[in-house]
Amino acid sequence: MIHRSLACGAVKAVLGLGANLGDPADTFRKAAKAIGHVDGVTVTAAAPLYLSRPWGKTDQPDFTNSALLVETQLSPRRLLAALLDVEKELGRIRAEPWGPRIIDIDILVYGEEILAEPELSIPHPHLTERSFALKPLVDLWPTAKIGERPASEILARLDLSDLTPAGPGNWHREPLRRN
Repeated sequence: MIHRSLACGAVKAVLGLGANLGDPADTFRKAAKAIGHVDGVTVTAAAPLYLSRPWGKTDQPDFTNSALLVETQLSPRRLLAALLDVEKELGRIRAEPWGPRIIDIDILVYGEEILAEPELSIPHPHLTERSFALKPLVDLWPTAKIGERPASEILARLDLSDLTPAGPGNWHREPLRRN
């Protein structure tokens, strides 16, 4: 992981990535590149890739999950808008809740901010129940807090047996495949 001071006014945030259609690792690299091109956002590290069973709607392929550590000068709402644009660019279609997807990008944590709005909740809802989101977050930011509780303590209480390592961290620095 890269250790350096945050840019003036920047906030550390962790973005969760999930996909179970197409080539998730390739899609994640494209997403990281696109997110890194958003003004006011710097991608500093990527968590390892993990395979996990579907959550919510279970009659679909397994998911690949990871996370990106970013530094951002964007507000949570502006960051979310940028992430939704990246999802759209990569072909995300929101057909059904918890359904199959080519990419899902969520703001898991944004500094230590707590926000509850109809379109945006930080920390991400159900984060404390989802090992596939919490494990990559802790991989990137071991001292992160979810509310008042250290994320690592919450993770220690979760069953990780549904996670299978699927690739190393910092996959976002690998070159994109050429077709």
